[in-house]
Amino acid sequence: MKRVFAAAYRGGHCLVHDPATGLTHTSPSPVPVGRVELDEGTVSSWPTVHPGETGARAPISVCWSPLVRCNLSCPHCLDDKTLAEQSSADRLRIARLLAGSQVMGVDISGGEPLLLRDLSSLCEVLTGAGLVVSLTTNGWHLERSARELRGRVDAVAVSLDGPTAHVHDSWRGKGSFERALAGVRTCTRLGLRVQLQTVLMADTTNHAQQVVDLAADLGAGGVTFLQMLPIGDGAALAPSQMLDDTDAQRVVDGLATPKGAQVRLRRRDAAGGFSVIRADGRLWRNAPSAEGIGALRVLREVEDLTLDGRDGSA
Repeated sequence: MKRVFAAAYRGGHCLVHDPATGLTHTSPSPVPVGRVELDEGTVSSWPTVHPGETGARAPISVCWSPLVRCNLSCPHCLDDKTLAEQSSADRLRIARLLAGSQVMGVDISGGEPLLLRDLSSLCEVLTGAGLVVSLTTNGWHLERSARELRGRVDAVAVSLDGPTAHVHDSWRGKGSFERALAGVRTCTRLGLRVQLQTVLMADTTNHAQQVVDLAADLGAGGVTFLQMLPIGDGAALAPSQMLDDTDAQRVVDGLATPKGAQVRLRRRDAAGGFSVIRADGRLWRNAPSAEGIGALRVLREVEDLTLDGRDGSA
């Protein structure tokens, strides 16, 4: 199956960034720069490279959380809900700034990004400049929004913390499981690439195989397991729920992966240094251990994105 990736030359390598998995691959042969349609299976067979090893001066990809508003209240949320949201004009300015940068991919998160009235126009600015765009959502509003997203985002990541309503809703609230699944089904029917995302915690490890199987049943492209980060609300939950990278890797390595599904663990050690643009319009970066995050500067110009340490992985 063919879909859109971002391609660029950094540090002597031809890099191809996957908006669905967040992985960056090295192409064995030249490909056109910018948004390029490639075979998904072919790209997934290419070697991956950690963004910190590419020699790039700007982040390969960033997470942009332009709002803190959310219809759910999850105990493992990474966002800082005390931040003031910028105006729509400021959001447009940041979209244009990213469009003029060397960033290859932007994941729009939150808060819940489907609450943004100007989401479509922001996506169009980014994709029009050659970037790939993914959207991370809790899925509550996804069924009604999917048609508008088609052609404006290249992948949708849907947060799912369990394979049943009983498990998932215990983390994210009553009704959230069925709403998320309805959104995934609509996206796959419309041809939107979907990747499920599960926060890997002590209480969710026993359900990991069932989540992978559910992804296959729904027609999603795979599952990204995110090592829990003790950031935001998650800091209070971490002592009882946070696995170390070795135990998390053991869980994922033990999974039976359906043919064609892309299952990935985003470890904490890989997330160190990852760039996040929060609702206050400031650039934040994960600590090297990814067990904390710090604000660096207000984004005023492209040069403000310049890396001052090792890049991190989405």
